[in-house]
Amino acid sequence: MTSTNNIKKKLIEVAIPLEAINAASTREKSIRHGHPSTLHLWWARRPLAACRAVLFAQLVDDPSGYADKLLDDPKIRKQSEADLAVRLKVWRDRKADPHGNVPDTPEPTLEDCAADIERKRLFEIIEELVVWENSTNEEVLERARAEIRRSCGGELPPIYDPFSGGCSIPLEAQRLGLAAYGSDLNPVAVMIGKAMIEIPPKFKDKEPIHPEVKDRQFYRNAEGLSEDVKYYGEWMREKAWERIGYLYPQIDLSKEYGGGKATVIAWIWARTVPSPDPAFSNVQVPIASSFLLSTKAGKEAWVEPIIDKQAKTIFYRIRQGGTKAEIAAAKEGTKAGRGANFRCLMSDTAITPDYVKSNGRAGKMGQTLIAIVAEGNRSRAYVAPTAAHEGLALSAKPEWEPETSLPNDPRNFWTVDYGLTTFGDLFTDRQLVALNTFSDLVHEVRAQIEADALAADLTSDPTPLRDGGKGAKAYAEAVSVYLGFAIGKLTDIASTICTWHSGAEHQKIRQTFGRQSIPMTWDYAEGNVFSESSGNFLKQVELISRVISLNFVPAALGVEVQHDAQSVDFPTGAVVSTDPPYYDNIGYADLSDFFFCWLKPAIRTVYPDIFGVLATPKAEELVATPYRHGGKEAAEAFFLDGMSRAITNMATQSSDQFPATIYYAFKQSEVAQDGISSTGWATFLQAVVEAGYAVVGTWPLRTEMANRMIASGTNALANSVVLVCRKKEAIAEVVTRAEFIRALKRELPPAIAELQVANIAPADMPQSAIGPGMGVFSRYKAVLESDDSPMSVKTALQLINRELDEYLGGIQGEFDADTRFAITWFEQTGTAKGDYGAADNLARARGISVESVKHAGIVESAAGKVRILSRDELADDWEPDEDRHLTVWECLQHLVRQHEKDGISHDTAVLLKKISAQAEAVKDLAYCLYDISANKRKDAKEATVYNALIADWTELTRQAAAIHDTSGDRQIRLDI
Repeated sequence: MTSTNNIKKKLIEVAIPLEAINAASTREKSIRHGHPSTLHLWWARRPLAACRAVLFAQLVDDPSGYADKLLDDPKIRKQSEADLAVRLKVWRDRKADPHGNVPDTPEPTLEDCAADIERKRLFEIIEELVVWENSTNEEVLERARAEIRRSCGGELPPIYDPFSGGCSIPLEAQRLGLAAYGSDLNPVAVMIGKAMIEIPPKFKDKEPIHPEVKDRQFYRNAEGLSEDVKYYGEWMREKAWERIGYLYPQIDLSKEYGGGKATVIAWIWARTVPSPDPAFSNVQVPIASSFLLSTKAGKEAWVEPIIDKQAKTIFYRIRQGGTKAEIAAAKEGTKAGRGANFRCLMSDTAITPDYVKSNGRAGKMGQTLIAIVAEGNRSRAYVAPTAAHEGLALSAKPEWEPETSLPNDPRNFWTVDYGLTTFGDLFTDRQLVALNTFSDLVHEVRAQIEADALAADLTSDPTPLRDGGKGAKAYAEAVSVYLGFAIGKLTDIASTICTWHSGAEHQKIRQTFGRQSIPMTWDYAEGNVFSESSGNFLKQVELISRVISLNFVPAALGVEVQHDAQSVDFPTGAVVSTDPPYYDNIGYADLSDFFFCWLKPAIRTVYPDIFGVLATPKAEELVATPYRHGGKEAAEAFFLDGMSRAITNMATQSSDQFPATIYYAFKQSEVAQDGISSTGWATFLQAVVEAGYAVVGTWPLRTEMANRMIASGTNALANSVVLVCRKKEAIAEVVTRAEFIRALKRELPPAIAELQVANIAPADMPQSAIGPGMGVFSRYKAVLESDDSPMSVKTALQLINRELDEYLGGIQGEFDADTRFAITWFEQTGTAKGDYGAADNLARARGISVESVKHAGIVESAAGKVRILSRDELADDWEPDEDRHLTVWECLQHLVRQHEKDGISHDTAVLLKKISAQAEAVKDLAYCLYDISANKRKDAKEATVYNALIADWTELTRQAAAIHDTSGDRQIRLDI
């Protein structure tokens, strides 16, 4: 524990430009070429934009600590004085509100205004920093580094991530000029880390060494290394073709595709089982989830089974086009319901899941070739299977296959029940032969690279790469690591879990890990590793080469080691930023064995310590896996104990001068079912608090692409939260539940008001409010219940949520009486009709009448019924300046209608300018109606429109502020 004396508050503890960070993080998900995530698959990586922004804000001082010095600048002083006049007016008007219920916010000062001006400048740096195109922009990066150096007094601290995983955080620390340290228990993660931050700087600005290198003036960053990876990857492909090319024959095309021979892209197989009908028990019938090959309009293609019951045979032909009924039938394959329910093509007998499982476990599940996809003339060509192609594929005899058992985890590994029990079982024999061949060639190419490196005058230093070598031997090992990664990437697109995507836009092979699990597939696509389409080896090499080439290689130190987070030693003065496992979301170790079993034979000689185990470590992995720990409760206890020790290790060894940042990812289903105090979230926070940290901030991050969310600006929850933590003070006290609640009521409302000022979207408010709420709870040594037992984090979260609800309900008192009536009537009846008597009682309680609300243009009253008018019924020619009965309700509904129609547009900004006097109240009402729609009325569609408006509020106010009023000589300011 520590004292907060002389510790500077950092920007991330006060404010960050959340919308800009989220927008860049979301966009980054759609960037593939050259993105570091394409180096090798890892699950649940944090976006680089978010990591870069969080690290910057974690290290840079918040201006509140030096606002008095900022006022020495005459320009800042003048602007601060102008801003203060506006703020004081707003503050005094709200303090004088007769309805009360206004958060007890302090009077704004000149220093507050100066700090906000400087904060805006820092925000602009972050907004530039998070843009993907600027991730290698030296000018932008140097501006950020300069700010970090200024805040750190020129002595930059090292960054440590003890759960480095996909290495996003260490990579971005290194990019910002900081020494980057990462560690992970998982050997696959460790190798990704080494390939990202440790290997490239060793060979920065080096020329390539391959014998066909062309004259060039200079090579920057890792361009030379990239070129050699590509060259020797091509060398491996050619050698592999010489050895096993015969297993990948071309196919004869029909006249409709132009005739001649073509390279196969993929062979489409269906799994088979013996017919359950005794009359056909010697016939292997297909269990296929689909017979579709292409759904592209005008180029539909599908497989038609041709059944001969007399001969007891099934053949397959390719059909083009077809009726809607035929296409629909092809889409179903031989499915007869969900799961492993099929029908027998020979007899139409039901094939049940139990029947499929028993045959699979008995070794009676086979496969049959049902189609061949080839490279046509600028399109796919679909060809009927041939006995020659099927026989050649089945003739392949691998010398080795992975024998590591798949875990008995039915939640994430579905193949075990069907007899596919080892990782080797997930590949065809031809795939195994190809992967073995490429693995053998990694060792051969390593020797070739070393010989070429010596010929290119690299030193003959025998020090290996793992010991810091930089000579010919180490360089050859470095290139071979990336070529080993190409094999790992190839397995993701070359297993029997891969299926054929028949979509209208793209027909291609789907990868193994479309999700964070290994499902069971019934028909699968076996790619041609020598083609030029999806599923080929050289494509993986090119993706890796591009990552190495396009990414800036900093001079800053990068170190990645294999170690558990509970006992690893940190460098002196380390600042912690980490992305730990998320309770039971992902079984990293079990999943990564899929890659480990292929990386091991290829890279083991380079890193024998890392690959000196049979499989990835499981027992120590900090994931609450019920099947491994004997049940849900035992798994939760294991996770809490281990995570507490890991975070205690962070708190003990990290710097006192900087906050720690810890990412936590939400599962949408987890939050939807259990609310914000779900088991995983509460257990994780409990570990943080027990480790000696006080949570001083929470920032919700949206990191998924729009096509994976409901839509941009909707009320979908953020995907993860960044916790900002400080070590608890040594003098932390013990308080009672009542004292904690009093502190919460005193401190949470103004904190929520500040979050609203920062335009935190309503959907994100519960997660954001956890920050200041947990800040109150976690600063105490303990909060005692009435029986003297310590309050749990889960209880504290529930109390924080309750206070948030009360706050959102309380701000209703600030609105005009007509608006307050409309809020309550909307909560009770929505837009449906209600009895006039109930409406009259409600209106009288607010000192008005139903006629008043009707006169305001909010409701319709007729025939003893009252109904709130829909937005579509509002007057099109409404002008707020001419409205003699103006209400906050009307202002919001007109603004929402315009925003629904045009989004962020000139017309929307003009309307916001017109209601500028009501702008803050309108925003408050949007929060209030979002809460009612989402949580009380369960109306997601209505909630979405309010959430979307707040999400765009910053940009709308910026545009509105830039619109001159009718006098033409001044601007309307709304960004107060």
